[in-house]
Amino acid sequence: MFYTITEATAALKTGTSTSRELVKKSIDTFEADKTSALPLNAFIEMYDDALALADEADKEIANAREAGTLDDLFEKKPLLGVPFANKDNISVRGKRLTCASKILAGYVAPYSATVISRLVAAGAIPLGRCNQDEFAMGSSTEYSSYGPTRNPINREYVSGGSSGGSSAAVAANQALFGLGTETGGSVRLPASYCGVYGLKPTYGVLSRWGVVAYGSSLDQVGIIGHTPQDIATPLGVMCGMDMYDDTSADLPEAGSLNNLVAYTKDELAALKIAVPRQFIESKGLDPDVGEVFARLRAWFEEKGAKIDVVDIPILDAAIASYYVIALSEAASNLSRFDGIRYGARNDNGHGYDQLYVDTRSGGFGPEVKRRIVIGNYVLSEQFSGSTYKKGMSVRARIQREIAKLFETYDLILCPTCPTAAFKLGEKYDDPLAMYLSDLFTTFVNLARIPSLSVPAGHTATDKMPVGIQFAGAMFSEPKILRIAQAWEAEHKGCGIPVKE
Repeated sequence: MFYTITEATAALKTGTSTSRELVKKSIDTFEADKTSALPLNAFIEMYDDALALADEADKEIANAREAGTLDDLFEKKPLLGVPFANKDNISVRGKRLTCASKILAGYVAPYSATVISRLVAAGAIPLGRCNQDEFAMGSSTEYSSYGPTRNPINREYVSGGSSGGSSAAVAANQALFGLGTETGGSVRLPASYCGVYGLKPTYGVLSRWGVVAYGSSLDQVGIIGHTPQDIATPLGVMCGMDMYDDTSADLPEAGSLNNLVAYTKDELAALKIAVPRQFIESKGLDPDVGEVFARLRAWFEEKGAKIDVVDIPILDAAIASYYVIALSEAASNLSRFDGIRYGARNDNGHGYDQLYVDTRSGGFGPEVKRRIVIGNYVLSEQFSGSTYKKGMSVRARIQREIAKLFETYDLILCPTCPTAAFKLGEKYDDPLAMYLSDLFTTFVNLARIPSLSVPAGHTATDKMPVGIQFAGAMFSEPKILRIAQAWEAEHKGCGIPVKE
């Protein structure tokens, strides 16, 4: 079985494997896992046309091989025949889209998201939809109407959230790469917990058209893969302006992503790296995570990079600002799920008001209800929107201070999460503890900068993966990925988790 897109593409070119074999292997692994004692529950379902699409890709490859135009074909379609996992809140035309919620049970997407359309145009094959926290609200993928997704490293532990299904699918080798979404760390967090790479791009680099909204000013599609190149190739295909999304933006140097060149020794030595004091001195930082971070920091220092510990006091307000903004926007966005236009409907004939109450009470899970109530309270007449405005002003200051920092530094280096993955059920009934999982990630979303969670080691006690963040200035994705490629070159397979 191939672990990377590069390996799979090479095999497709030489004919030592076919796209059908890749897809069939994923489907067989999924089917076998469903009957195991502790099912992974990464995929909710496999798409019924995945094998047919694989056969079409194999025909294209065979025809190009016969015509001697194979290289031209793969230059035009760099992901031809490669299957990928899709999160259950990203639309694929004609396929079910439920956001892991009862309120959208049976809903079928009428069109494909821009990121899906661009991947398909590049030859990639949507394999199936993956589990997630309901409406992407959570940090463990335990808040799903389909049940929790388990961590493939140790199935007693959570996979992280909200994109835990996609991360677990990639880590368990059920898909070569995966799409997730994040509002405050929901791609990087599960990538860290599952021991793979996870990228949150600059806000706007990937179109949000066709992605179910949670917090519109924060939401962003992200990518999960085994190597930096496995992140870079899909990113190069999907990025850029989209006429359907006014917040979309082009990515400079996107053409370099298909053939990622690792930073050289001299380039690494020229780096200036900032380490936020607020994170490394946090009381919540697990000692094992701190030890992994220290080793990665030492690797940069050995290469000659200059590393400074910097004070960024405004980061202490990041998680509070994030939840004020995210929950307010969530309450507004989720008001559309009313039992009238689409999704589930619970109508007892007692009028519209009762229809709304019954539909939403029965359709939404506890975490979504909690966030809607808090969001509406923040936006209530009592506060006249002042709390939301305060949150936005804090956000603006975070953006300014982080942008100012990048005038001096190339990279912000910090742990992805204060802890490694925790056991299933450990924080389920403790919302505050669950929210603090995002302590080190939310500033990235507020500042709208890109950040990559890099698998850097394991905890000493239970051998669970630990991810470290490489965060850069806006539109610096190629730079971050090239630096990560240098790490990967000397730690080959760091994004391929140990077998259970």
